[in-house]
Amino acid sequence: MTVFFTTIGQDSHRFKETISDDNSIILAGVNIKSDREIDANSDGDVIYHAITNAISGATGVNILGKKADELCLEQGIKDSSIYLVEALKYMDGLTLHHLSISIECLTPKLSKYIDSMKENIGAILDLPVSHIGITATTGEGLTEFGKGNGIQVFVCASFSREE
Repeated sequence: MTVFFTTIGQDSHRFKETISDDNSIILAGVNIKSDREIDANSDGDVIYHAITNAISGATGVNILGKKADELCLEQGIKDSSIYLVEALKYMDGLTLHHLSISIECLTPKLSKYIDSMKENIGAILDLPVSHIGITATTGEGLTEFGKGNGIQVFVCASFSREE
């Protein structure tokens, strides 16, 4: 029998205080010009972090936390795609079918980067871009993210497994 289920992954990071025209952030492996950098030990890729957490919800193996700290703080690996690849190692018997990604931030504006983000995610997960949805909102400025103080991402991931 095939069992289908959905998990949720979330991540958020605040922006550093320093404002400059030379700053950038990384989202789903895409370098995006931004007036402020993300405050994080790693590259702060909140999209890859949220996807990693959604996969951890399916496998039961938490990557962000102790494992990511070992990779980042002890081995100096800052690239969040490595954490995502690490999470995939525990997908034994699971098939990922679809991702729905919701980003909340005031800046930067993301619409022109969405296709590149989907391509990067699809390449890592071996998932067609047509199975990856990405939306972005300011949330009407009701939260700290919508007020421009950081970025928050939620991911719903659909899986199946044979039982």
